[in-house]
Amino acid sequence: MQNFKNIDVMELEVWLQKGGLRLVDVRTDAEIARGKIPQGDSLPLHLIPLRLNELDKAKPTVFYCQMGGRSAQAAAFAVANGFSDVYNLQGGITAWAHAGLPVAA
Repeated sequence: MQNFKNIDVMELEVWLQKGGLRLVDVRTDAEIARGKIPQGDSLPLHLIPLRLNELDKAKPTVFYCQMGGRSAQAAAFAVANGFSDVYNLQGGITAWAHAGLPVAA
């Protein structure tokens, strides 16, 4: 049972322009080195149980990965630990890049 919402890249782009959310990249450092969404903060999936307290439960949080699977796990974990405004980027950075949106080195 999922208690987070999936969003698509166009929704995320609009949200990023408005501000007020935390974008979390749960991929490995090696994956991030190949490119990332510029506003994203790195927090690899395997470190989330140790560092979830670094995120603000009151702020909307969007998790993303390469395709959307690991970020869905991160979103579910956040919800299970008291986060309520949690989102998963459908298709991950792959969908973001395919939409022609900016990817930083």
